[in-house]
Amino acid sequence: MAAKPNIPRAALLLTLALLAPIPAMARPQTIATAEQPSSRANFAHFDHLYAERDLGGERVGILHIYSEAPDYRFAIEPREGYTCVDDVARGIVLLSAGHPDAKRRHQIKMLTRFVLHMQADNGYFYNFLWGDGRINREYRTSLAELNWWSLRALWGLEAALPHLSPDTATRARAAADRLVANLQRDLPTTAAAGTTMVEGLAIPTWLPLDSGADAGSTALLGLLPHYARTRDPATRALIGRIGDGMVAMHAGDARRFPHGAHLSWRNSWHAWGNAQAYALLRAGKALNRRDFIDSALREVDHFYPWLLRTGMRSSFTVSRTDKGYTPREQQRFPQIAYGLAPMILAATEAYRQTGNPRYRTTAQGLARWFTGSNDARRAVYDAATGRTYDGIIGPGRVNPNSGAESTIEGLFALTALAGTPLP
Repeated sequence: MAAKPNIPRAALLLTLALLAPIPAMARPQTIATAEQPSSRANFAHFDHLYAERDLGGERVGILHIYSEAPDYRFAIEPREGYTCVDDVARGIVLLSAGHPDAKRRHQIKMLTRFVLHMQADNGYFYNFLWGDGRINREYRTSLAELNWWSLRALWGLEAALPHLSPDTATRARAAADRLVANLQRDLPTTAAAGTTMVEGLAIPTWLPLDSGADAGSTALLGLLPHYARTRDPATRALIGRIGDGMVAMHAGDARRFPHGAHLSWRNSWHAWGNAQAYALLRAGKALNRRDFIDSALREVDHFYPWLLRTGMRSSFTVSRTDKGYTPREQQRFPQIAYGLAPMILAATEAYRQTGNPRYRTTAQGLARWFTGSNDARRAVYDAATGRTYDGIIGPGRVNPNSGAESTIEGLFALTALAGTPLP
């Protein structure tokens, strides 16, 4: 079984975070909600992270990965690099939501050029770039393979297409189609792929990274617009098979732990990137799969309210016996925007599809984590600067850095809460 890669960048460099002086926190701000559509996300820090450079004879856009308090200078991870497809692609998704103006369309074009530059000869994507313009082709989190950054690249490219000039759009379509052909080849869509037993659970083995329901959710978010564009039956079949695997990772119910959550990988759940409910809602609507929608709503109906009642979690593992599911290795920290945003996206999508106000209430309850209703009792989003801090690392302790991942995921949450769906 493959080892689980990809630790969220907001959870890294914690030593620096502990040593850095924590800036004065703004008083908790009002997060935009469906009842307050006039509240706007502040893109000032996003624009601080954005830059342009010449790469391979072409002008491209990048996003600096790390931005460190107190002056929010940029940093580089010595094994990886200073910018990456994973964050640039999610930046494209963010900018493509709604009706971007000329400035944002320019940024979409430039960031798309960067993603295109990072596609390898095998059709997958390298992830990281060094400061001197060389692609990091060696480190494990940058290999051109079926992994998070390639899946995120697909979502970003498909999101960008309506906003690109004809020449760049042609290149983006070709890159996305090539990647999807890889996924159709490398991810099984037949019943031949089965399950493996882990701590009493039957775990599907046909998802990305063997049992990566979390990575599967990112795959769906890119495959869905690809299918809407191409109507390719093979893409539809792949969406259905990945969705089936994600449903199979559902555990518990209203009364039994973990209360309808979809496990992330094997027998573990972690908050970061856990967008299964959100992706299943979108896939269920697109494919008319009521089982996908029902599975997603069980998580939103029971697991999210349980977290709001008992306190946020970072991760846990489970085992299963005849008596049900038993929690193991529960962790409360770190808590990061990349953990909260997927839940807010799911709750707002549930409200969009059903019109039931309890889902809006759930989304608002989760959003209060950003404004100070959290284990640190501090605002994690600063509306005055547009910074979303890199998370909560312990009781009363905020990581004051504000890198690309945290910034974008915070803006994802704000965008969804304002009533604008992501592409």
